[in-house]
Amino acid sequence: MGAIVSKNKLITTYQFDFGEVKIYPSFAIGIMNDGIDLDLEILSELTTIVEKHYRNKYYGYISLRKNSYSVNPILYTYIKKSTNLKSIAIVSEKDIFKYNFKIEQYFFSKKMQLFKSLDEAVTWTLKNVS
Repeated sequence: MGAIVSKNKLITTYQFDFGEVKIYPSFAIGIMNDGIDLDLEILSELTTIVEKHYRNKYYGYISLRKNSYSVNPILYTYIKKSTNLKSIAIVSEKDIFKYNFKIEQYFFSKKMQLFKSLDEAVTWTLKNVS
């Protein structure tokens, strides 16, 4: 993880069959496994975790896309209903995610940005949740 991430206190890490989620005081970082289909069942598990940690405070979600997997953009109609979620940052250097980002952004009405580095994403996310 980057230098800025290291300055934030890691609260806990959750390991799942589909990937992992790292919880920090004001943001969560999700790293999904290669080849998964991010569906409503997985979204439900992720939602349970973030609601546990961010029930009464704003947070941002950072998708660290190291692996190739599919996201059903319709899921964003559910995600945007989370009142505490202020932003989503997507981190990837792969060109395919630039195209996917434009599609995903269409379905998400809150702040969403694509970054090449995790540190940039964390800095942006912290500005949005404060």
